Amino acid sequence: MTAKEQVQEFYQLNGPLNKSLMEQFIHDEIIFNWHSSKGFLQLDKQDLKALATELGKSYVASRIEISHILEENNVVSVNYTHYVSPIENPNEEMILAHFMVICELKENQLYRVYQMSQLT
Repeated sequence: MTAKEQVQEFYQLNGPLNKSLMEQFIHDEIIFNWHSSKGFLQLDKQDLKALATELGKSYVASRIEISHILEENNVVSVNYTHYVSPIENPNEEMILAHFMVICELKENQLYRVYQMSQLT
């Protein structure tokens, strides 16, 4: 599987909110650099799992729609919109945020990630 296919599968299977997928797709030594509208975070694998748990408590459904994905060697860039359905209103789907991500893979797993997000 190419680096692009790995990253695409991770996001299409809703990997950012799925702790079991993280075991398969995220390297143990990941460094996840995230610039959001609320500031900068640097996360490791345990932090990402904790974030997935917290988000899972707020949303009953989640999906990711990729608009662009590009690959060069072991680096993949992804532009996507993350949609969620909140627990308070499970029949409503809303945009959580828009994301631009650059992923470097090592041993076929996400190893270095640089992400920017913007709330709507």
